[in-house]
Amino acid sequence: MAATAAGRVLTLCRQFQVGLRISSALPIKQPGLSFSGSMICSLRQTSSLFAQKHVGIAAQCRSLHTSQCKMGLDEFFDIPENWGETTVKSGAPWTAKQLRTKSNEDLHKLWYVLLKERNMLLTVEQESKRQRRSMPSPERLRKVERSMLRLDSVVKEREDAIRLLQTGQEHARPGAWRRNIFGKTYWYKFTEHQIPWYLNQRYKRKRFYTPLFVNPFIRLRLEQYLRHKTRKDRAERGRQRKLKVKISQQQSAKA
Repeated sequence: MAATAAGRVLTLCRQFQVGLRISSALPIKQPGLSFSGSMICSLRQTSSLFAQKHVGIAAQCRSLHTSQCKMGLDEFFDIPENWGETTVKSGAPWTAKQLRTKSNEDLHKLWYVLLKERNMLLTVEQESKRQRRSMPSPERLRKVERSMLRLDSVVKEREDAIRLLQTGQEHARPGAWRRNIFGKTYWYKFTEHQIPWYLNQRYKRKRFYTPLFVNPFIRLRLEQYLRHKTRKDRAERGRQRKLKVKISQQQSAKA
């Protein structure tokens, strides 16, 4: 705010200084003194230049431009033509192949369009839950979310490509795969320090290795994970078996 006010004061001072220079340069009309045609043309040119400069300075000091608000909070709701409808027609989600042909500016605009559409659909979903009714065409929300995920992946692909060309680094922040004292492998992000690592006592206290006595616990953790996965698969097969029996009984009863 202080910088903006100082800039405006400076601009006004410059305009006032230019006006003083032009007024001092203009000849004073005395009694019995007439202006020639060339002098009148030069005065007109000077005034036009002052007007153009004044307009240019005013354009530079123009306030922040924002898009015109046409609907306001009504944009959080669907258009009135779809109110009360059970189904609403919608197109297919954006594919990654289509998004790759767009420029960065178009992707930026499309992201905010999809964001507004998702907010509107979430409002419609919440209102349908409040009224205990089914949401009209709920697949629209999934299409929008799928399009946003693909758009995000395309933007990340471009950022990775630019980074590889400029720095040769695959990740935005360089790092390395390391193991902690519990035997878990994780991605360690490098950080900047004021002193070398071999003189940094805090860094040297970090243990990037797994002790030998932790190996049995690693096997136990892997065994626990496999046991949990086997139980989950067995429960899913049992649920599908019961469902098949139930469907076959219903079909036999109808026959």
